[in-house]
Amino acid sequence: MTTAPKNVLAVIAPHVGGRAAGAGLATLFPGEANVTVVEAADENPDALREAHVIITALAPVTAQHLAAAPELRLVQCASHGFEYVDVDAARAGGVQVANIGSSGAESQNVAEQTFALMLALAKQLIPAHTALVEADWALPRLQRSLTELSGKTLGIVGLGQIGQEVARRAAAFDMSIVYAGRRRLPEETEARFGGARHVPLDELLRTADYVSLHAPLTDETRHLLNAERLALLKPTAFVINTARGAMIDQDALADALEKGALAGAGVDVFDPEPPTPALRLLKAPNVVLSPHVGGVTRETLIRIALAAVQNVADFLAGGQPRDVVS
Repeated sequence: MTTAPKNVLAVIAPHVGGRAAGAGLATLFPGEANVTVVEAADENPDALREAHVIITALAPVTAQHLAAAPELRLVQCASHGFEYVDVDAARAGGVQVANIGSSGAESQNVAEQTFALMLALAKQLIPAHTALVEADWALPRLQRSLTELSGKTLGIVGLGQIGQEVARRAAAFDMSIVYAGRRRLPEETEARFGGARHVPLDELLRTADYVSLHAPLTDETRHLLNAERLALLKPTAFVINTARGAMIDQDALADALEKGALAGAGVDVFDPEPPTPALRLLKAPNVVLSPHVGGVTRETLIRIALAAVQNVADFLAGGQPRDVVS
């Protein structure tokens, strides 16, 4: 007689809360679930070997971890991204991998963070604040680079749930919207965003005043903005990344900023995370940096946890998980 799946290994990376966050997550599971909280998948070999489900918050789940978990049937990512799971190895072992893509849990805050970065760059908030603290009335120097969002073109790479939340806000700022992605959205959806236009990526890069990334990290999108593509941007353009750090060649972006080939960049995500002190972007001119806060407001974390746990609970009850990516 086959035992119903009930063993859950919750792997919460230290930089997103670790065991403390995992303890709170564990309380959300139904009573029949046996939840073990760790900060690395192989921290408790017995729990890994007996796990029917791994729920992971930005903690790697490698081929070695999967091989050590013969009872495993589902890896649930508590995020939209799933690049930290070896999806190919999971597929080969008959293990499903799911994210929380359809929940929209992170959409609101990532969109708000995107605009926080855009506005900080347009209004030069960081250098203005720093100058005032140092008793420097910087207005004469800064006013040459102050700009408005109104009337500018925003290029969105990936017009999914998060991208559409960004587009909705951009339309309210009277920005024109172009977007790149695998497929064009229905005309009525484009109309909601002020007549958004679907264009090839290179055309988007050549025409946009702001380029914002909202696609998942895959083999195809890794270093999507490399030196060659960054060179297509106007020298007055800004790059915003609230998706995944590896979507941009970080050294190439630093080169472009140091040479003045770009007006600035707003970056909330890095490769790796946390970034090392050697990361050149930390000292590049006209950057606004934040430590991957785009998905971690109190409200967002609650929505993420509830969406991920509900998916696992449905699976434990015999249902099919949503948002299966493999």
